[in-house]
Amino acid sequence: MSSDSTDHPRGEAAVLVAIQNAIADRPGVLPAARGLSHFGEHALGWTGSAAVGLAVAFARDDLPAQTRWVQAGVGAFGAHAASVIVKRVVRRQRPGDPRIRVGVSTPSRLSFPSSHATSTTAAAILLGRAAGLPDGVLPALVVPPMLASRLVLGVHYPSDVAAGAVLGAACAVAVTRDDRLFAHLTARLSREARTMLRCRG
Repeated sequence: MSSDSTDHPRGEAAVLVAIQNAIADRPGVLPAARGLSHFGEHALGWTGSAAVGLAVAFARDDLPAQTRWVQAGVGAFGAHAASVIVKRVVRRQRPGDPRIRVGVSTPSRLSFPSSHATSTTAAAILLGRAAGLPDGVLPALVVPPMLASRLVLGVHYPSDVAAGAVLGAACAVAVTRDDRLFAHLTARLSREARTMLRCRG
C-alpha cells in the first residue's frame, strides 16, 4: 500500500496536506489558483502573450524585438512539449491521498514534472527578456505564484513543480543560445507577412 493511501500521509503528500490546510481556505486563494491554472493550460496564455508582443513589434517594424517575442512563444510552447515528453517517460501519478483536495481538472493523471511550472518558468524568462525588463524581475513575479497554485490545487507534488521550474529554465537557455537562427527566421516571416498584407491591400 502506498503512503498516499495510509491514515497518516507522509513525505510530499503530507506537505500538500499542510499547505492546503494553511492557505487554501483563505479568501481568494482558490479562485486565483484556478485562474492561473486556466491561463497556463497547454502554455496558451503565455504563447498568446508572446503573440501580442510580436504584433506590437511588427507594427513598429522592430525586427530585434520581433525575434525576442518569437523566441518567447517558441520557448513557452517548447517547454510545455518537453514536460509532456518527460511525463510520459517518468509516468509518476498525481497525488492520491484522500486528504488532498483537488481543486481543478487535469488533462492526464501524469504528474512529473509540472507542465505549468515548466512553461511558466520558460515564458517568464523569455517574455521578460522580450519586454526589456531586468533579468529575474518577471520570473520573480509570476513563477512562485504559479508553482504555489499547483500545490494549493492538489494536482502536483512539490518535486513536480521544482523539476518543472528547472526544466523550464533550461528550455529558456536553449532557445536563447542562438539568436542568429531566430533572427533569420523572424526576418523571413516578417517579409512574407508584409508581402501578404500588401497583396491584400
